[in-house]
Amino acid sequence: MRALGLISGVLWLTGLTASQAEQRFTSGPAQVALLELFTSEGCSSCPPMEKWLGSLRDDPQLWLTVVPVAWHVNYWDRLGWKDVYASKSYTHRQYAYAKSWRSNSVYTPCLVRNGQEWRRGSSTSQAKPNIGELTLSYQADQSCRITYKPPVGTTGLKYEVTVALLGNDITSRVRAGENAGRNLAHEFIVLSTVNSAMTLDAHGNLSTTLVLPASPAPAPPRYSIAAWITRQGEFEPVQATGGWLRQ
Repeated sequence: MRALGLISGVLWLTGLTASQAEQRFTSGPAQVALLELFTSEGCSSCPPMEKWLGSLRDDPQLWLTVVPVAWHVNYWDRLGWKDVYASKSYTHRQYAYAKSWRSNSVYTPCLVRNGQEWRRGSSTSQAKPNIGELTLSYQADQSCRITYKPPVGTTGLKYEVTVALLGNDITSRVRAGENAGRNLAHEFIVLSTVNSAMTLDAHGNLSTTLVLPASPAPAPPRYSIAAWITRQGEFEPVQATGGWLRQ
C-alpha cells in the first residue's frame, strides 16, 4: 500500500507537467511567519493541536501572514504505532530547537513560531514590516527556483533556503499505541525537504535552484509547498512563503 501511494504521487506530479508549467509564490516585503508543529500519530494529546493547525487551511491569512508546517517526529513510535510520516531528521530538528532554548527535553505537540517556542493565544505581533521579498517558482518536474530580494542597505549576509513539500487532507486509521482505534486528520505534513545555500546574482538578489526529492510516504489527496530562508548557520526564519500545488 505504501508503494502504491508513492507511485500515485509520482503519477500526479508527472501529470502536472501537461497542465501547469510553473507556479509562483511570493511573500511580499512584510515578514511572513513560519509556524511549525512537532507532532506524532503516536501522541494522544496531538490530535486537538493538529485539528487547530488544519483549521488554518480556511484562514484568509494563510500563506499571506503565516506558513504552517507539521513535522512528524519518531520518538513515540516505541509505544506500538509506527508513524509513516515521521522521520528521525525531523526529531533532530526539534532537538536542535530545544538546545537553542537550553532545554534537554522535547515534547509533543510543540509549536514553534519564527524559530521560538510558542503557545496558542500568544502574541503574533512580531512581524517585521520590511524584511525583504521571497519568491518561489515551482516547476512540475519538482525543480524550484528561489529568489530573495533583501531590504535596501542589507549587504554581506549569507542565507540558506529550505523548501518542503507538504501533504494535505490526509486521514489515517491508527491501530495501536495511544491513539489506537482513532481516525486522525492531518494537514500541512512535511513529506520531503531540501535545502541549499543562496548566492548573490547580478541584480543584488540572492537565489538558488534545487529539486525536491520524492516522498517515501503515501501520496496525499492534496499538496502544498513551503519555503523559508535563514541566515547561514541559524534556525530562526527570516522570511517565508508558500501555497497550494493541488487543492
